[in-house]
Amino acid sequence: MARVFVTRQIPGAALEELKTAHEVEVFEKRVSREDLLKRVRGVEAILSMVTERIDEEVMAAAGPSLKIIANYAVGYDNIDLAAARKRGVMVTNTPSALGDAVAEFTVALVLALSRRVVEADRFMRAGEFRGWDPNLFLGQDLTGKILGVIGLGTIGAVVGKRLQAVFDMEVVYFCRNRKEAFEAETGGRCVPLEELLQIANVVTIHVPLALETRHMIGAKELALMKPTAILINTARGPIVEEKALRVALENKRLWGAALDVFEVEDARAATGLRELPNVILTPHIASATHQAREEMTRLAVNNLMKALAGERPDNLVND
Repeated sequence: MARVFVTRQIPGAALEELKTAHEVEVFEKRVSREDLLKRVRGVEAILSMVTERIDEEVMAAAGPSLKIIANYAVGYDNIDLAAARKRGVMVTNTPSALGDAVAEFTVALVLALSRRVVEADRFMRAGEFRGWDPNLFLGQDLTGKILGVIGLGTIGAVVGKRLQAVFDMEVVYFCRNRKEAFEAETGGRCVPLEELLQIANVVTIHVPLALETRHMIGAKELALMKPTAILINTARGPIVEEKALRVALENKRLWGAALDVFEVEDARAATGLRELPNVILTPHIASATHQAREEMTRLAVNNLMKALAGERPDNLVND
């Protein structure tokens, strides 16, 4: 029986199954750095959230017993892979659990932003409606427009397929490698990032956070976009430079933006964007469905169980 530390209470029956096989401690609230370093001592496995930085210090605190870090997310930018590799610690993620949920939420943000749904809702709640007006909350059509997908992994591909199928959007995408099956299904084209930004009416981001993608969308990139275009980010906050985005929105260089992720994810999040009417802000909930979160738990637990049994986990990211 191995010792396992789970950094937050998570949904799904799989966590209870893990408890029947191993000695499991679950931290009930967001774990502080101090508590994290204390609780991991001597554990063989850590089931971590994206909110925790699992670096050399944490791995050293866990000690030589640590075998696996199972991250409860698709992304794993919160984990020091080099340190894990040096220590022989396996790192896994949950890539197949939340593709549909995040894609659906992305589509919802595209629709809400293009048709100014949130603005109109605020208007009604403030008691400002005085009857039908032909100029009230004019939005943007999607049918036949150009969708630009930055990063064509599982989520980006689903977003592209659904918006193309429903609204007959032309799809262009930016990716390191061409996706011929996606192109055959959607008619999509692989283009350079600069071209995508120049021609797309909707730009949606689905790349992981890495050194090369941090502030991938800054002032220079935003200046390439159409003033009628909208920007959606459900990937990782630091991919978009928020100060530059605020300037573009304030100067009407962009129709609007919808962000589910932020450069800083605490009470300070999106402080420069909150007052802008053409921005939708949601608290990192793109994958927040019962089904997706329970499947994430199942995958993370399965990865842990296999590693602790001496088997290769399914979703190893530092092979």
